Amino acid sequence: MPSLAPVALFTYNRPWHVKQTVESLQRDVLAAQSELTIFSDAAKNSEAAENVGMVRQYIKSITGFKSLNIIERKENWGSARSLTDGITEVIKKHGRIIVIEDDFVFSTAFLTFMNNALDYYRGRPKIWHISGYNYPMQLDTEQDAFFWRLMVCSGWATWADRWSQYESDADKILSAFGHKDIYRFNMDGYEKFTGQILDNRNGKLNTWAVFWYATIFRNSGLCLNPVHTYCNNIGDDGSGEHDANRGPVDQRTMRELNTRKNILFPVKEVEADWAVEGFGRYSKPADQNRLFGIRRFLRGQFYGA
Repeated sequence: MPSLAPVALFTYNRPWHVKQTVESLQRDVLAAQSELTIFSDAAKNSEAAENVGMVRQYIKSITGFKSLNIIERKENWGSARSLTDGITEVIKKHGRIIVIEDDFVFSTAFLTFMNNALDYYRGRPKIWHISGYNYPMQLDTEQDAFFWRLMVCSGWATWADRWSQYESDADKILSAFGHKDIYRFNMDGYEKFTGQILDNRNGKLNTWAVFWYATIFRNSGLCLNPVHTYCNNIGDDGSGEHDANRGPVDQRTMRELNTRKNILFPVKEVEADWAVEGFGRYSKPADQNRLFGIRRFLRGQFYGA
């Protein structure tokens, strides 16, 4: 692995969270060989200013990486603009990128998995996205990783030629979707991702990830996921962009992280049906599984899925 992908970390006003994120990454066996760029968004109001200041004070003390580059926004850009602009800036220079946010902790093998996958699939244009996270789904498989349509943006990576096609025009995306596309984009009716696009168009949301997913989906791309997650979410404590920092999460909710470095990547570029089915079981309560199973069957009959 002669050259490692740069890591871009996006932060705002959660000093405790960003410290946990960075410390976990420092323990990664490839940290010392990895370039780290940190984007720090400015406070949008006086209530956020103190925590933003604490974040900026901390990130200036970070060591343990090949290089550290800090970009402090002078105005509040919000997560969508900050991420998309920062990703574009880094990826234009390096050709690929590993993207993390300040609400995850990572396995000591996270960077190995991400870099190996970036190298392995670099010349395979059907593969658009590498994720280090997987949902706590019950998957009955001996495989290490799998492909599916869903983009998971919790510790992820991509290449410049794929990211250059990122599209955030809601009308342009939706106009290209037929009924069958909408059904599949919403993970066979288990989610409401098209609703997120509509909410962005109507000004109720200002997000970026659903548009990256839509870009991949429109291009018939596939996303790689590990079966066992390489990172854990520590942000489900109400401390998001619109809330104050609230401190530690319940450690009992954390899953054992994958530390395997030598895994077998899937070769055949097809979606794993069993992963989609596992997502359906995970997404809906047990008493709704039968109802959604019937809906999926009827939609498949009607749309020819």
